Amino acid sequence: MAPLSTATRALARSAATNLKPTTTAVRAVSTTPTLRDSAAGSSYQSPFKGSSPGANVPDFSKYMSKGSSNRNQLISYFMVGTMGAISAAGAKSTITEFLKNMSASADVLAMAKVEVDLATIPEGKNVIIKWRGKPVFVRHRTQAEIDEANSINVSSLRDPQADEDRVQKPEWLVMLGVCTHLGCVPIGEAGDYGGWFCPCHGSHYDISGRIRKGPAPLNLEIPQYEFPEENTLVIG
Repeated sequence: MAPLSTATRALARSAATNLKPTTTAVRAVSTTPTLRDSAAGSSYQSPFKGSSPGANVPDFSKYMSKGSSNRNQLISYFMVGTMGAISAAGAKSTITEFLKNMSASADVLAMAKVEVDLATIPEGKNVIIKWRGKPVFVRHRTQAEIDEANSINVSSLRDPQADEDRVQKPEWLVMLGVCTHLGCVPIGEAGDYGGWFCPCHGSHYDISGRIRKGPAPLNLEIPQYEFPEENTLVIG
């Protein structure tokens, strides 16, 4: 009985093996129409349609905002305009500060010109006026001093200059009270030539302010001035 049972089981297994492919094929055949029917009934338009009947990619185009590109452009324009306005404001502030620093202050403008009443200066006397932080000598010369200044041989001077080239009116000598050597302030009515003497290094100037002796290389400087009226002097 044992051999018969073994043969029977072998036949049964063989029959089962032969039946499996048929069952699988039947299942595949029955499944394929179902997938095709599902694809045919789908409302989505797949960009991959035709490549695989079972792949469906949804179409979200109807959910996209039509004005998104315009909105992005408006934001870009707004940002550019804002940055331009900020840059312009900064540039304006910088230029304003620069012009303020470059412009003269009120006290500097006040000292740019100095008015002197000549009626208060007697003949033969000096006055010292402060102009732009520097002393200015104003000398009311006598006729004798004028004649002495004109009697000098100009070619013999270290810095040749005629007296008439240094004054607008012979009786009024106006010059900076700064020694041309090292910037000291000379003393009036002193020195070997009756004019000015610099005590720092011994420079002597005559009654026309010309260097006559000592280390100073040049005559005393003549500032810009004018006589708007008979007894009024404006320096600067």
